[in-house]
Amino acid sequence: MATAAPTLHRAVVEHWVRQEVYRRMGKPLPRMAAAPAPLLVNVSARHCHLTQAAVEALFGPGHQLTPFKWLYQDGQFAAKETVTLIGPRSRVISNLRILGPCRTLNQVELAYTDAIALGFEVPLRSSGNIQGTPGCMLMGPAGFFEMPDGVIRALRHVHMHPKDASFYGVKAGEMMSLKVGGPCAMTFEQMLVRVDPSFKLEVHIDTDEGNACNLQPETPCELTK
Repeated sequence: MATAAPTLHRAVVEHWVRQEVYRRMGKPLPRMAAAPAPLLVNVSARHCHLTQAAVEALFGPGHQLTPFKWLYQDGQFAAKETVTLIGPRSRVISNLRILGPCRTLNQVELAYTDAIALGFEVPLRSSGNIQGTPGCMLMGPAGFFEMPDGVIRALRHVHMHPKDASFYGVKAGEMMSLKVGGPCAMTFEQMLVRVDPSFKLEVHIDTDEGNACNLQPETPCELTK
């Protein structure tokens, strides 16, 4: 069964149109408009990444994740499959979305408010850094899967192509700041830079951070060193 290709984000179309308008007018591009790619800031709601072994334990032998919604990063998707997360005090979050494709480790990403509701004390970590983190129990339609570790609050971060990193003058592992405008304007510091040729320019903040600044599609945002 064929799957639909990801649609272009509005910000991408606006970026291209803006560049073409300035080109035809013969005017120099504003600095941000001259960037290789538009800046997208998205809220990353609670979710989990699972290995194929975990998926099969939860959904049955041979089960493959089914794309429900394609994400901005190429090849990444929110799966149709969800699980129930059972916390240390038998409190649960149902319908926890799995993001695909499968990875080499199991990781649950929560906002602090999620963690407090479940009774977790979660550390702030970059994705993949799960040593010494708390674990949890996941429940699916075919069974349970126990994670000995891997529950974190993901450090806010920005995905960058090497051309974007060159434009902003940063390297992988460095930190930037995100200035958010609007009526709840604020600046988020300690924004981790992640660079890879497969990445498209995109900032990820969690739901607590998105709610704090009332992030909307039209909210002006700027990355600074």
